[in-house]
Amino acid sequence: MGVSLSRARRIIRGCLVVGRKDGLKPLSVVVLDEGGHVIAFEREDDAAPGRFSIAHGKAYGAVMLGMPGSAQMARAEAQGYFMAAINGVYGGQVVPVPGGVLIRDAKGRVLGAVGVTGDTSENDAAVAVSAIEAVGLLADA
Repeated sequence: MGVSLSRARRIIRGCLVVGRKDGLKPLSVVVLDEGGHVIAFEREDDAAPGRFSIAHGKAYGAVMLGMPGSAQMARAEAQGYFMAAINGVYGGQVVPVPGGVLIRDAKGRVLGAVGVTGDTSENDAAVAVSAIEAVGLLADA
């Protein structure tokens, strides 16, 4: 079973709570299922309106490639042609930077991904990890 709507909402709420506690810029958070479909999304007040596409691209790349944004960024830096080809395959929807975090169950199966954007990519990833772990799942950042 994948990520339920209730759990996706709890992950989003967890990201936003941590973001406010840590004084981050306004965040936008999306949770995707294992097929790359949106389960839930929220954009905080004052977050730029284009943030959905960035959050989605971070999560979409993670779930479709089975690798978190940090690994995608390393791959892009080492083999830019590979990520360019991947973005061609996926219609430019992949944003290969930290903040795209895989959601795994206790057996390591990918259940979906979280995409967070609004602050630095490293902070985006950290809030996603915190929120995923707070609902009892494993985060692969």
